[in-house]
Amino acid sequence: MQKVSVLLFLAWVCFLFYAGIALFTSGFLLMRLELTNHSSCQEPPGSGPLPHGHRGEPGACWMTARFSRVVLVLIDALRFDFALPKSPHMPGAPPVSVPFLGKLGSLNRILESQPHHARLYRSQVDPPTTTMQRLKALTTGSLPTFIDAGSNFASHAIVEDNLIKQLTSAGRRVVFMGDDTWKDLFPAAFSQAFFFPSFNVRDLHTVDNGILEHLYPTVDSGEWDVLIAHFLGVDHCGHKHGPHHPEMAKKLSQMDQVIQGLVERLENDTLLVVAGDHGMTMNGDHGGDSELEVSAALFLYSPTALFSSAPPEEPEVVPQVSLVPTLALLLGLPIPFGNVGEVMVEVFSGSEDSQFHSSALAQASALHLNAQQVSRFLHTYSTATQDLQIKELQRLQSLFSKASADYQRLLQSPQRAEAALQAVIAELQQFLRGARAMCIESWARFSLVRMAGGATLLATACFLCLLASQWATSPGFPFRSLFLIPVLSGLAGAMLYAGLLATTGLKLDPVVLGAVAAMGSLLPCLWKAWAGWGAGRHLADLLPIPGPVLLFLLIRLAAFFSDSFVVAEARATPFLLGSLILLLLAQLHWEGQLLPPRLLAVPRLGSSTPPSAPRHNGAHILGLGVGLLLCTRLAGLFHRCPEETPACRSSPWLSPLASMVGGRAKNLWYGACVGALVALLAFVRLWLHRYGNLKSPEPPVLFVRWGLPLMALATAAYWALASGADEAPPRLRALVAGASVMLPRAVAGLAASGLMLLLWRPVTVLVKAGMGTPRTRTILTPFSGPPTSQADLDYVVPQIYRHMQEVFQGRLAKTKSQGPPTVTAYQLGSVYSAAMVTALTLLAFPLLLLHAERISLVFLLLFLQSFLLLHLLAAGMPITTPGPFIVPWQAVSAWALLATHTFYSTGHQPVFPAIHWHAAFVGFPEGHGSFTWLPALLVGANTFASHLLFAVGCPLLLLWPFLCESQRPRKRRQPPGNEAETRVRPEEEEEPLKEMRLQDAPHHFNAALLQLGLKYLFVLGTQILACALAASILRRHLMVWKVFAPKFIFEAVGFIVSSVGLLLGIALVMRVDSAVSSWFRQLVLAQQR
Repeated sequence: MQKVSVLLFLAWVCFLFYAGIALFTSGFLLMRLELTNHSSCQEPPGSGPLPHGHRGEPGACWMTARFSRVVLVLIDALRFDFALPKSPHMPGAPPVSVPFLGKLGSLNRILESQPHHARLYRSQVDPPTTTMQRLKALTTGSLPTFIDAGSNFASHAIVEDNLIKQLTSAGRRVVFMGDDTWKDLFPAAFSQAFFFPSFNVRDLHTVDNGILEHLYPTVDSGEWDVLIAHFLGVDHCGHKHGPHHPEMAKKLSQMDQVIQGLVERLENDTLLVVAGDHGMTMNGDHGGDSELEVSAALFLYSPTALFSSAPPEEPEVVPQVSLVPTLALLLGLPIPFGNVGEVMVEVFSGSEDSQFHSSALAQASALHLNAQQVSRFLHTYSTATQDLQIKELQRLQSLFSKASADYQRLLQSPQRAEAALQAVIAELQQFLRGARAMCIESWARFSLVRMAGGATLLATACFLCLLASQWATSPGFPFRSLFLIPVLSGLAGAMLYAGLLATTGLKLDPVVLGAVAAMGSLLPCLWKAWAGWGAGRHLADLLPIPGPVLLFLLIRLAAFFSDSFVVAEARATPFLLGSLILLLLAQLHWEGQLLPPRLLAVPRLGSSTPPSAPRHNGAHILGLGVGLLLCTRLAGLFHRCPEETPACRSSPWLSPLASMVGGRAKNLWYGACVGALVALLAFVRLWLHRYGNLKSPEPPVLFVRWGLPLMALATAAYWALASGADEAPPRLRALVAGASVMLPRAVAGLAASGLMLLLWRPVTVLVKAGMGTPRTRTILTPFSGPPTSQADLDYVVPQIYRHMQEVFQGRLAKTKSQGPPTVTAYQLGSVYSAAMVTALTLLAFPLLLLHAERISLVFLLLFLQSFLLLHLLAAGMPITTPGPFIVPWQAVSAWALLATHTFYSTGHQPVFPAIHWHAAFVGFPEGHGSFTWLPALLVGANTFASHLLFAVGCPLLLLWPFLCESQRPRKRRQPPGNEAETRVRPEEEEEPLKEMRLQDAPHHFNAALLQLGLKYLFVLGTQILACALAASILRRHLMVWKVFAPKFIFEAVGFIVSSVGLLLGIALVMRVDSAVSSWFRQLVLAQQR
């Protein structure tokens, strides 16, 4: 089997998984239809007269405007409890010692001194709680779908009807200042705008100070009708320090001064709205649907009386989208066409002197306009698409018809009883709330056909991996029937499908096209498997996985169907990993590997041959197991608690050093982080030195000697600057800022240069020329000239390597100096693994920079765990010469489980609020401009670093047993005709070939790489299949969008990253193999000259 064939086959299998993931995702995460209809004053929302006959009056549209101006202060991530007083009287209130309490004192002073002028609400936010989706909701009144969360990296112009469009259509002057996300959402919509970059979460002051520079002069100028100020300091402070840091108290105090200054400048016709777009978790993150994330503050104030009654003892809870219809009617504007929010009826009740009947009638009028608009939207939307539930829609329309008829009767006899008026208000509110609930449920509908097709593709791809992994090591691997014919069949199916669509004029869906190609290519493989069954194969042959390992896999996959186990996976994974380690130790004990030599020397009853000695000392193996369990336990200390476990406390070591207050503790932790960095570098260098791979003058080795220390030095310097940037003197801040940009880029550039050098010259061995024995003793070949075939090369490579070892050990010291030149190569036995370890180290440094400083301890544990696990697995993997070479299933399962464990140990969770957004600014503190792919790439590299490292290092599972090979008695095959010259004493020990055994059997080597890749893809594929099935079966579960959907998305992206890393790792091994073969060819040619 050729090297290219292996890569092509694995790439095709990855494509099958990608097609299944894409098809399932297109049916599971649907986007709702966005209507482009717009409301207008000339077109009332329904039949019947407008309230109080205001059509045609100045400033009137659907309802007379109560305010001519609005100041909207949007404080990003203003959680509701941030607005509470320092000593709240509400039950279950936070403790008084919390730093953020009482910092917005102006709100509480206004509520106490002017109770009819102000209100504080708890704004209930719809998930996802990301800024762009919240801005859509605050301007359109619509509900974003789950998949919209991914577009928070790249904002696009809103096409739906919204408040900004209604304001500009009415000729109102809208002035904006703050978050530049608004520039993309509402291009060219503002009469005046001051935009500031928003994505740098480490910058607490640039946006806020920029707003304050223009805010008060703009207010005093009077050249505006609506003024919007979007502050970001509170949100960025939460991301950088968390809500309980003293910096949060400073930021909230600054916002309090802003509110107080605006209140003093407001005129009687102006309404002040202070709102948070979402909340934040205890760690300062957001994006999910926990109580702290969906609870935001909303404050309304007017210099004139706005409410007829005093505020309630406990603030009222209102949906966030309710602000949209409320502001529209208060400003005399049409409600946006797609709004599903309900007006806040309390603001339409009039002043404190208003009578109850007139107040209730005004509330009913606002509700009726709101209900007419929502009914019109539901009718238009149901006509355009079939998303809405028909029965529920009919029920709501009947309810609206009854409420509307009752309202019309009230207008005809306005002096009717107050009870009838309250009944109409209740009916209208019931309709509006029912319509919103129906939209929330209906926009989570799924395409069951696509979901079933995607799951089927995933299951079939897993089945193919299982079959092909068995056939890979067979002498005649059916490459043609398992790859060439299926690929041609898939291409033919895709072309046929595209032709049918072109003939019928239907739109081509790339996802479906890819699925058709994948399914078409799978059909020949399934036919091949069916033919194999018909040849007499048993069903048991399809399950080559050992029983205990299969049980572990089933337990892990079954856990994906329980939300509790998914939430607790960070704790369950170390338990499974530790259990698997104990199983490996038990298996080694059962095989006699842990018994002392004396017991092994005693022959078993009925056996005439003594047992073979173990390859490793029993105490050594037990030490490996204990060390691996200890490292697993230590890595578990770096954990992040999910939102669903409030009793759990996240590790404080996950936060950056900049968030620490004490200088002494910060310095000690910095020293520990630098120590871990130095230990990691020394560990890798010592390993390379032990196997002789640091003696070569090749460019990659020189880079390891000098480039890696430079990368470590730059990393340590960057940590020092990042942890103390706020404490730098003003005159040095420009220098610190410049260094913070250049150092991470230098580390990334050095890593890229090292990888390129490694690909260019991957053979890291020391070659020396000397005088050796005559040519006939050096190389014995049955041909003349250079080797012309793989068989010739396979014949001479072992002889060359044997001779190199003899020269290196000094066993040719007695040869004549007049002999021809010979060559000595130091430690060719580790040529493959040395390149892999070097590549992994080069990858680890830039990935480490994307994490917090103290995660360097986890990376050190990661390398220690990997080396310990590789040694433990190598102890139980026999080397069969000349082949086939097989990596057992327990080794692949343990490797994949260790990758998952490292994912959680680096502070990650499969939920959006736990994403480390700060990674997007490592090396780019000022943002990325219009390049939205770069921050997404950096955040993705931070999140899936463990997946990438373990996938690239997966070939080490095959290489490590050969690397651990020890000396044994030599039994050399004698070439014909040279028996006397090459005869060696049987008791002489033979130098181990180690990884050169793979060169002896290239066919078995390539087959082993293919089998290893298929096994790893099978383990990862079963995980994504289990997540897809769990999301399908539990799609109506209460926790589907909170637990199962994010888990599927993270597993899908993790599979893609892992599969790409696996292909890169196998390609690197094949590049080294090609370089070694080329080196041997040149050596043979030089010797024969």
